[in-house]
Amino acid sequence: MKKLFVAATRQNDGKSTLCLGLLQALRKTFPEIGFMKPVGQHYIKREGYEIDEDVSLMKDVCRVKDNLADMNPIVVKKGFTEEYIQRGDKEELIQKIQGAFERISENKELMLIEGTGHAGVGAVIDLSNASVAKLLGAKVLLVSIGGIGRPIDEIMINKALFDKEGVEVLGVVINKVLPDKYEKIKKITERGLEKKGIRLFGVIPFRKSLTYPTMEQIQGASGAKILYGEEYLNKKVDNILVAAMEPYHALEYILPHSLIIVPGDREDIILAVIAGSKLEIEDGFEISGMVLSGGLKPHQRILKLMKNCNFPILISDGDTYTTTKRIHGRRVKIRSSDEDKIKDAEELISQYVNLKELIRQI
Repeated sequence: MKKLFVAATRQNDGKSTLCLGLLQALRKTFPEIGFMKPVGQHYIKREGYEIDEDVSLMKDVCRVKDNLADMNPIVVKKGFTEEYIQRGDKEELIQKIQGAFERISENKELMLIEGTGHAGVGAVIDLSNASVAKLLGAKVLLVSIGGIGRPIDEIMINKALFDKEGVEVLGVVINKVLPDKYEKIKKITERGLEKKGIRLFGVIPFRKSLTYPTMEQIQGASGAKILYGEEYLNKKVDNILVAAMEPYHALEYILPHSLIIVPGDREDIILAVIAGSKLEIEDGFEISGMVLSGGLKPHQRILKLMKNCNFPILISDGDTYTTTKRIHGRRVKIRSSDEDKIKDAEELISQYVNLKELIRQI
């Protein structure tokens, strides 16, 4: 059985997207492919388990039949680290991961294993990515983001940690490269890594559509309540506008897929946005949603107009600054319902990653 461990050089490098694309693409060569994330952090509750959200995504998209608890045996919840430092049992955690891996890998041709962040993440609980990769006897694929100097520096630091554990790093995928710099970065990075004896399996261009949050994710990030339009929460957001100016100026900044954050008592702006949306005043005028800040609601007659809008309207107890800060600090993760993003992930991996060479090296 072949084993591939995917780790990133830091957070938000696109590790989860890479794993999703690889899982879909590699199953064409390895029909019996399994997925596991030994240590998870950002979890959801599902089927009675607390499971990393990436594991839930892979199970749904790729119709994985394995037990959820085996796919993610360790979940680092709030207080887990502190409890481990004081009373933790390293062997207990190791046995939990090994037991889950043995069950989930039975009759598999390839196991795709997703790490948690960079090589050293998890060291505080004696389960760094490097040590887990060693424990499972897996070879490593590193993912970093576009650039030249910093990515190579970070790749070398991470490789050193894997080398220390005796884990083989097969090579690297560079992700999120700006299209206008793609050819330059690909050429120079490939040469720079070659000098370090590191294979470059692919350079993936930045695709903005993968960064679009949905209004459902906006709601989760802001903690806002749904006022109207729950059926439209799947709308994507590309532009965020804090509408605290006069309506005349606010309308100038509304672009396709705009989210409007506005104090709930700014009825002038609210009415202007609703009117513009209903009248479709121009092609680029497209509202994905509205968040009323300050816990304030407009007049009852305006609320009646809101009921008939074709976008969700949320209300946040936080002031405009706090609400905006929460929304901008959101994490955008692909969900099983994001069919276009799932398709994009597979296309990017199939087109820009040398899968034949990767399979040969695995």
